[in-house]
Amino acid sequence: MISIWDNLRPFALVMSKAAGVVATLPGGGEPSSPVQKVWKPELYKIQLDAPAPHPVRCQRTLLLPPANSTADAVEDNNQAVRLYGSKYHGVMGHLEAEQLLANSSDGSYLVRRSPKADGYYTLSVRFNKRTKHYKVFYKPGQGHYLREQDKHYETVHEMVADGLINFHMQLHASPIIQQINQQTKNCYQQSPYMTLNRRKLRALSNELGKASVAADDCCDTVAVQSDADVAVSGQISQETPQQQQQQPQQQIAVDPMPLVYEKPHHFKVHTFKGLNWCEFCANFLWGFTAQGVKCDACGFMAHNKCSELVPPKCVPDLKCIRGVFGTDLTTMVQLHQCNIPFVVRRCVEEVEARGMLQEGIYRVSGFADEIDALKLALDRDGDKTDMSEVAYGNVNVIAGTLKLYLRLLPVPLITFQAYPNFMAAGRNAKQAEQLQLMAEAVRRLPPAHYSCLQYMLEHLKRVASHYAVNKMNEHNLATVFAPTLIATPQHMTNLTEEIFMLSSLIMHCETIFASS
Repeated sequence: MISIWDNLRPFALVMSKAAGVVATLPGGGEPSSPVQKVWKPELYKIQLDAPAPHPVRCQRTLLLPPANSTADAVEDNNQAVRLYGSKYHGVMGHLEAEQLLANSSDGSYLVRRSPKADGYYTLSVRFNKRTKHYKVFYKPGQGHYLREQDKHYETVHEMVADGLINFHMQLHASPIIQQINQQTKNCYQQSPYMTLNRRKLRALSNELGKASVAADDCCDTVAVQSDADVAVSGQISQETPQQQQQQPQQQIAVDPMPLVYEKPHHFKVHTFKGLNWCEFCANFLWGFTAQGVKCDACGFMAHNKCSELVPPKCVPDLKCIRGVFGTDLTTMVQLHQCNIPFVVRRCVEEVEARGMLQEGIYRVSGFADEIDALKLALDRDGDKTDMSEVAYGNVNVIAGTLKLYLRLLPVPLITFQAYPNFMAAGRNAKQAEQLQLMAEAVRRLPPAHYSCLQYMLEHLKRVASHYAVNKMNEHNLATVFAPTLIATPQHMTNLTEEIFMLSSLIMHCETIFASS
């Protein structure tokens, strides 16, 4: 790779080793991280490539029905014009429609009335260089639909958008969808729901355990298994090597909820706003509308097929349990009406107040159980969480919680769409052009990601300004944050280019964002 960093590499690599930073991180995670990435982005990235709907407008004046037409026929024609506007092409056979769409791009569509149609119109859509035809119906109060039992849409444009996504997924994501359909109930123990909420579910388990002796016995068993869970998550243990060798026998994924607790979920088909992932299989809930199901009582979100495998352990107040960790960034800022998520802002404020001179800040990991406790507090208490030195004396716990929050974002701060542009900019050998290209890449980010990335980069630059004391310069910080901030391809282990790109972003963040 040719870049402006070539001359700095020998020095930077030496400094990285001196600071104890490893430039190659297997799997894009951190060995000491209490929680690795839990969301699977493949379906989301495939959906991004789905064609967008493009209406083909009628260029001719629509002829009214003949003078001898019945009043119903006249009203039918007028209704079609009102419903579909310029997308309606009047009476048109399928051969004429195919000729009209033959040279159109995928996603092009029109609405017409087949010569012998009775009570319906025909939607003609271009996909994969072929034209598909569908009978489309409309009922006041219900909207547009293809069949009575199918999804209903407010507009035909929404119907086409949803259809194109499903066509695209069937064509390009069938192996993943087939794998989802073949899941087993064992996946529940390793699901994002269990990974993100284990500590909270233990707390509920203890509350339920007070109600019965049987639950008490079960909670005692869970308490033993909780120690094993903490050992797995990377907590520094005080046990002897012999005890640690025996530990793996207890490290079995166990549902922290009591076995005596059973309550069926009440799943209903749901249209999700924003980006959401299945809490059972970790895959993206694709589609434009009615992407999956949601439990009315607890808010558990899943694909239709996955919901059939979720155990009957619905906790009615679970809608308060998911909290902020693992929630899409755009959704977070909209819910809280802010530019920067309070988790990021509070953690940065604490680090800047008492961690700027801490040697190895962001490189040295805090205790996993304390990070997990702070995560629980932030999910539960929100912006009111006590993060003072009295509550969390080790500032590395605050830094580790910030990294955990960013790592659990379903869509990383540097998104999948923007990633190629950032990498192309980083490879440019001329600094002026590189910064200009980075400014253009930054503009491609969604507003929430743009603001949060700017906030984080400016913070990291301030941290790097104390390098003489904390030993964390731009390159060292980039090495730590590259797997967290960047949408690196799956199974990628060598992040050398990503690290140098991110270090350039940190070093020149003011210039880049001023240009953007």
